[in-house]
Amino acid sequence: MGQIVNLRRIVNPPPRCEASRSGVASPHLAGFPAASSRRIANPPQVNNLPHILVWLLAVGLVHGATRPRYGGTLRVEMRAAIETPDPPVTGHGMPDLAAAFHIARWEAGRRAVYEANENAAGGRPYLESIDIQIGKPLHDQSIDLELGRADIVELGPSELLRQSAGRRVWSSSPVRVMVLLFNPRIADSLIRGALAMAVDRSAIHSVLMQRQGEVSGALLPQWISGYAFVFPTAADAARARTLLAGVPPGQRTLSLGVEDAAARPIAERIALNARYVGLAVSVVPQTANADVRLVEVRVSSADGARALVSLAAALGLPEPPRADSAEALQAAERALLEGFRVVPLLHLPDVYGVSSRVKGGPGITPLGEWRFENLWVAEPRSGEGGRP
Repeated sequence: MGQIVNLRRIVNPPPRCEASRSGVASPHLAGFPAASSRRIANPPQVNNLPHILVWLLAVGLVHGATRPRYGGTLRVEMRAAIETPDPPVTGHGMPDLAAAFHIARWEAGRRAVYEANENAAGGRPYLESIDIQIGKPLHDQSIDLELGRADIVELGPSELLRQSAGRRVWSSSPVRVMVLLFNPRIADSLIRGALAMAVDRSAIHSVLMQRQGEVSGALLPQWISGYAFVFPTAADAARARTLLAGVPPGQRTLSLGVEDAAARPIAERIALNARYVGLAVSVVPQTANADVRLVEVRVSSADGARALVSLAAALGLPEPPRADSAEALQAAERALLEGFRVVPLLHLPDVYGVSSRVKGGPGITPLGEWRFENLWVAEPRSGEGGRP
C-alpha cells in the first residue's frame, strides 16, 4: 500500500488532479500554463518568477503521484441481494465504481471488493479499496453503522428516525418512483381509476414514509420536469365509488403483488384504502400473475425526455414521442398516464448514513450515483469498533 498521509491533520485535502482532462493539476492553478505528463507546452517566461514557481508545482503534481494517497478501506452495506455470477455493470451503485475502481473479489449475494485503479482517468482515487457487504437488511445495516462495523449504509424511514444526533446523512434528489402497475388483463378502466382515486398518498407519505420523499401523481419528479405538481394526488373516495357503481360486485376483487418486504406496509395501506371505496384487494407476494403490482422504478437521467423514455421502457409502456419542449414533455407524460395503466404514488430519494471515519464527499450525486473516488477513511478513534 502506498504512503498514507496522517489523516488527523488533514482538514481540506487538495482537489483531485484533473490533469488528464484539463491539463491543470488543481483549480487553484487555473489561469496558469497547463502541465502534461508527456510534454510541457508554453512554459512561463523566465522573468515571471511567481508564475514559474506555481508552474513547477503543477508539473511536480502531474509528474509525481497522480493524487495524494490518503488510503483506507471504505466499508459499505447494501440491501439488494445480487445473485448474478458476475458483478453488475449497468445501473447505479456498484456499476458507478467502474470509472475509478476495478473489481478484485466477487462473492455473489454476499460480498464485493473493489480496488483503486491506478490509471483512472480522473486520477487515482484516495481510497485503497471498497468492501461491500450485499444483502444486508436495513435494520442490520443501521446497527452496524452504530457499532462502527460499516462506514456507509442505506437508511429507510424507520432507520432514519433512529439515527443518533449529529449523524451525517447523504440524500439524493427523489429518483425512485413508486407506482401501481396494472396487469394488461385488467381491461376495465373504471376499476383502475377507482383504485387510483382511492389511494391516500398523503397518509402513506406522512405515516409510513415519515415524510421522506414527495407525494406525486407524475412519473417525472418535480426537480426534473418542473410540472409534476399539476398532476392530481389527492384521494377522492366519492369519485372512486361513483366509478365502481357500474362494476358488478364479482369484478371488484384484485390481487396486489409486492415483492419487497419493506414495501408491504404500503401495499396493505392501499388495500385498506381500496376496501373503503368498495374494492376487495388482497396483498400477495410479487408474481407476474397479480392483477396489480406495487413496483419501484428509477430515474436514470436528469434530462426529462430521456428519463421519461427510460421510465416508460421499465414499466412496459409505449415509448413516448420525442419532446423538444416542456409542454411537449408534459403532454407525452400525460398520454402515458391516461387510462390508469400506471399510477404514480411517490418519489423517493436514496438516503445513506455515514460514519465519522469517512472524510470528503458527499459521495452521491443528485441521481444517487456513487462517487466514492473523492472519499478517504480516517484512522479509527479510540473505542471505535471495526468489522471482524
